Amino acid sequence: MTDTDKLAEDRTDWAEDRTVMANERTFAGWMRTGMASLGIAIGLSAVFKEAEPTWVAKSVAMIFILIALIIFQMARRAACKVQTRLDSHRAEPQNTKGITLLTAIFSTGALATGAILWWL
Repeated sequence: MTDTDKLAEDRTDWAEDRTVMANERTFAGWMRTGMASLGIAIGLSAVFKEAEPTWVAKSVAMIFILIALIIFQMARRAACKVQTRLDSHRAEPQNTKGITLLTAIFSTGALATGAILWWL
């Protein structure tokens, strides 16, 4: 292997590592988007708390909670799919079990938020 080939291989390895890290940043961005959807649900519930009938405001808030759950699951699926396809070299990627666990925690929190908003 010549020096030029070695440099080209190193650059390819670094590019793959950057892609691994970009995948993790993308996952984090989608999780933030899901949390923003939860924030909208909480805000709607607070703003329209006194509205009659109450089930209308609660139903609209629940739509945003469902959107958050969908975003969390789509983010997990996409991140795990990309993660299994890529080879990391020097970067230490988050494993798919960690991504799935984090998604489960966020989803449980979203469901709990929905339950609290509905029964308050």
